Amino acid sequence: MAEETTTKTQAPAPEATPTRAAPRRVAPPTPTRTRAADRRTRRRRVCNFCVEKIDFIDYKKPDMLMTYISNTGKIYSRRRSGVCAKHQRRLARAIKRARFLALLPYTAEHIREYGAGQS
Repeated sequence: MAEETTTKTQAPAPEATPTRAAPRRVAPPTPTRTRAADRRTRRRRVCNFCVEKIDFIDYKKPDMLMTYISNTGKIYSRRRSGVCAKHQRRLARAIKRARFLALLPYTAEHIREYGAGQS
């Protein structure tokens, strides 16, 4: 019994390379805007308190504070109200003080009357 020897060319063993996760799919680019939209520049919003140079936001003026509260009683965010960070902090403090003195509501009237989430 003769052993057959065949010469096979073996590829060199692959080096130990760390396995990487597949790259994440990237969202397709958004469609280009029209020329009219490119020409139109968005006007930057300016804080009302900075324009009027109001340094102290008075908690005793509920009619002024009501413009920064939703109809459910939540304080609007900076993005929605258009107020700078400094005045947003002061505005929130004034609203909370006015709520404590019952000048402003904590919640909407329909929630106070009928309750929230009761079936």
